[in-house]
Amino acid sequence: MNLTLNHLPRLPKQRDFRIGCVGAGFIMRDCHLPAYRQAGFNPVAIASRDSARAREVAAHHQIATVHESIDALLNDKTIEVLDIAVPPAAQPAIIRAAAERGNVRGILAQKPLAMSVADARTCVAACERAGITLAVNQNMRYDQSIRALHDLLKKGALGEPVLATIDMRAIPHWMPWSRDLPSLATFVMSIHHLDTFRFLFGTPERVLASTRPDPRTTFSHTDGINLYILEYANGLRCCSWDDVWTGPCREGAEGDIGIRWRVEGTDGLARGTIGWPGYPARVPSTLDYSLKSSTGWQQPRWPEVWFPDAFVGTMAQLLVALEEGTEAEISGRDNLETIALCEAVFAAAHDHRVVTVGEFLEQSPGTMPTA
Repeated sequence: MNLTLNHLPRLPKQRDFRIGCVGAGFIMRDCHLPAYRQAGFNPVAIASRDSARAREVAAHHQIATVHESIDALLNDKTIEVLDIAVPPAAQPAIIRAAAERGNVRGILAQKPLAMSVADARTCVAACERAGITLAVNQNMRYDQSIRALHDLLKKGALGEPVLATIDMRAIPHWMPWSRDLPSLATFVMSIHHLDTFRFLFGTPERVLASTRPDPRTTFSHTDGINLYILEYANGLRCCSWDDVWTGPCREGAEGDIGIRWRVEGTDGLARGTIGWPGYPARVPSTLDYSLKSSTGWQQPRWPEVWFPDAFVGTMAQLLVALEEGTEAEISGRDNLETIALCEAVFAAAHDHRVVTVGEFLEQSPGTMPTA
């Protein structure tokens, strides 16, 4: 059985929504804007804390208007969609300020939406009061292998999922703002895998986790290398080894860099790789699957890559929602459960206990220990 799997996002019919961009760093310059031009979307204005950088990015990507401040962009009533790409500590205030003005129809926020469920919930509530559709840029959901795997699971080809794993051996580039966060790996890197497990299987009930500092990262932090197990009520178990160290390959040893995932079901097995560690080279992610109803491995392939092509999907899901008057696929309200899962993993590792995700959704304590 060679199934036709959909690895691409659904695109809006209307491509000319007027997008205002907040932020001019790597994610905006090298991921969002190239993807938007590729898809025919319409970024018309940009602002940043660094106005000189905003002007440089505007010139590079042919954006017509540069506002001298973020407030000025928020006051621009011609903007229909706000695309935010700023450090996590700064994002909630910008979302709430945009909601107070009520000028835009939709907001695409970065992950993490906030550093606690409590803070994230204020963003969701503010947007709902203002009638603004809030979506979150959980871009690994649009990695092509993850998208195709989701389709495979949706078709029931693998049967009942039994075990799902992600084995990451890759070295992220920690942005300067990450040193000031109470969490390093959990809310910056592991959040990709935690949200992907939620996308594929829903929110788990319980979490077991362990963490230790990354020997290579020189600034103070507690969660570097993250190991965690997610327990589901139906018996499914998911786990990830988020190894941001990978051994001393930057210090002279041979490297073994990559991200591999695997899903075992009662009727089949799927495995794949994530091409992101090869960036800026275009390395497509991969998917292989084998079913007990057929012989051999099926190996669909595609030319698209996670960075930057997946960023078409994160904006597209918001524009489709605006076009159809529906909730965004990765809505702010849905993303509360991803933030709660991040808090649960952080607490399980820090407190050395089994944690339920529900206690963070219900109590929203926002009491993460400082690094």
